[in-house]
Amino acid sequence: MKLAITGGTGFVGGHLMRLALEKGHIVNALARSPQQARGGVTWIDGAIDPARNLDALVDGVDAVIHVAGAINAADRAAFARCNIDGTVAMIEAANRAGIKRFVHVSSLAAREPALSDYGWSKAESERRVESSGLDWTIIRPPAVYGPGDREMLELFRMANKGVMLLPPPGRLSLIAAEDLGRLLIACARQSTGTRKIYEPDDGTVRGWAHRDLARVLGEAVGKTPWPLPMPAVVLGIASGVERLVKGKKARLTPDRVRYFCHPDWVARRSMAPPIRLWKPKIDTAKGLRQTAADYREAGWL
Repeated sequence: MKLAITGGTGFVGGHLMRLALEKGHIVNALARSPQQARGGVTWIDGAIDPARNLDALVDGVDAVIHVAGAINAADRAAFARCNIDGTVAMIEAANRAGIKRFVHVSSLAAREPALSDYGWSKAESERRVESSGLDWTIIRPPAVYGPGDREMLELFRMANKGVMLLPPPGRLSLIAAEDLGRLLIACARQSTGTRKIYEPDDGTVRGWAHRDLARVLGEAVGKTPWPLPMPAVVLGIASGVERLVKGKKARLTPDRVRYFCHPDWVARRSMAPPIRLWKPKIDTAKGLRQTAADYREAGWL
């Protein structure tokens, strides 16, 4: 296939592009800055804004895989610009080009749109995809980990130091970036069973309790960290302090605190991708160990 991929310079998109090329697919990808030449890849200069850039991105492709999006932003308007308006722009480009197959990367946060601005923006992006008239599939990943990821890096660093600050008790699902990338490609290849929303995970029934995640992260870095659940009010205070210190660069925003403190981010079995389409291959304990090794090699851990 020839694929149009957004977010190809990011964490998930980078794994997706590598897998696509390994499988012999050809890729058009957006990039805001100059990129090193890669066989099988046509880099399209720009962001998800000017129609001319997006028309070049989707020119002659068989399917669009829309990965790009913001997981952290200063306010609701910023989330809307990136996650809603960006999705609409890609839908319009696909429609102009007559492309029907559209794979959209959303989030489990879309299940709780009233909880966070991030979740609201992802839910709204899903609505736009569902009403697009395209032949769509929506993927709601849980927490994604793997080499190159900076979102879970802080958890690895805390485990390595021996103390893990955790949200209030709850459960969550995980998925390796490579497994997620395989699913996205499989969905792009689908000719039947589309217009579905899938919630994939690593195959762990009922997901991971926060303490169990602390344990397996400790094993990944060769430590036995002390798990320390933090009340939501304490995380809220920490968020306020970080915003005072870092301003718009703060990562622990009030929006993220509300998201982190929700007790159930477990992928639902009833919405799992059918086995004939995809199933996870990477054992999470092994995947986390490999991720920790890659962090060390990169000098991040």
